[in-house]
Amino acid sequence: MRVLLIEDDAILGEAVRDHVAANGHAVDWVRQLEDARAAAKAVNYGLILLDLRLPDGSGIAFLKALREAGSKTPVIILTAHDQISDRIEGLNSGADDYLVKPFNLGELSARMLAVARRYGGNPSPVIRLGALEIGPADRRIVTDGREVVLSGREWAVLDVLLARPGATVSKGQIEEALYAFGSEIESNTVEVYVSRVRKKLGHDHILTVRGVGYRLGMQA
Repeated sequence: MRVLLIEDDAILGEAVRDHVAANGHAVDWVRQLEDARAAAKAVNYGLILLDLRLPDGSGIAFLKALREAGSKTPVIILTAHDQISDRIEGLNSGADDYLVKPFNLGELSARMLAVARRYGGNPSPVIRLGALEIGPADRRIVTDGREVVLSGREWAVLDVLLARPGATVSKGQIEEALYAFGSEIESNTVEVYVSRVRKKLGHDHILTVRGVGYRLGMQA
């Protein structure tokens, strides 16, 4: 999925960006609310990681405005303030989860996947697709006792499809999951990665809806 990281601390921001990207997600990192507002208007993000204390304002104000505008994008707050009152205010303002700095990057990954599963309508940690057993949380796929290994971008493609079970996902939605701002996209990039995932999982599991996009399913 495509993630918006709003964090003004250079060291932490770089660490979170690199870790999230290494897990197969596209990450747009901004350090000010002005840039965050512009990014949120331009892109349909799968998740927002939000610091509360930013140079040009409050992350809580940004979150409230986001929810008042009708956005349902999941938000995880990342902050050094660990007072119960701060947590309550963040959750009451529309946050989906809360991590206090310093935090373990592995825990951040687990929280992100848990939130994404809730929004995708599939809280189960294991998804079964035919003979495949897919564990998004631990990035593990098994079929007939054999483990299937996907690259980060191949997981990005599969994550988008898993988040919309039975629904058709457009080429544009997959492009957003694969790339952050400034990345060059070849005309056949989506087709290349879908083809790679099909080859590893089995061609019957990703169906082409001509002129529209792709969806998970089994051929009749």
